[in-house]
Amino acid sequence: MLENDNNNIFLIGPMGSGKTSVGAIVAKILAKEFHDTDQEIEAGTGVDISYVFDVEGEMGFRKREEKLVTAITQKKNIVLATGGGAIESKKNRRCLASNGFVVYLETSLEDQVLRARPSGKRPLLQNVDPKKKLQELMHKRKSLYESIADTIVKTEGHNSHSLAKQVIENFDAHRNSKP
Repeated sequence: MLENDNNNIFLIGPMGSGKTSVGAIVAKILAKEFHDTDQEIEAGTGVDISYVFDVEGEMGFRKREEKLVTAITQKKNIVLATGGGAIESKKNRRCLASNGFVVYLETSLEDQVLRARPSGKRPLLQNVDPKKKLQELMHKRKSLYESIADTIVKTEGHNSHSLAKQVIENFDAHRNSKP
């Protein structure tokens, strides 16, 4: 799917899949600039994600996220960790798919439940059964992740460094296969 030469790596996947920790490692190893959509929204607003959700609702948050994804995907030589729901936006999917190498970090529901505990950083898991909500989100988003992924890296049984190595190997293989 990679149609350009801007050398970007975009990590997509559900909350708790390790996008931020894996992305930071990949960026460091490859000497790329690292971005995380949630962290950048927090930095830009001066408040945490849950506050944005409380004040603007999920729709307000998604508008901020879409604007950010549109801008960041135009950069060159970056690694971007997206929020789990970023791919729900058709515009985001188009920006990601056409401006970089998209890696879907596929995670089991069991691992997600262990890693994505309800907190201020995870407003969609507030006041709900986390396992049920994560299952519902995966049902809604799995095909969207798959639709734009250049590669799928299964996270089960791997730590962040091992996953980063797999991401880099897939990225290098993809770049080396281009005519």
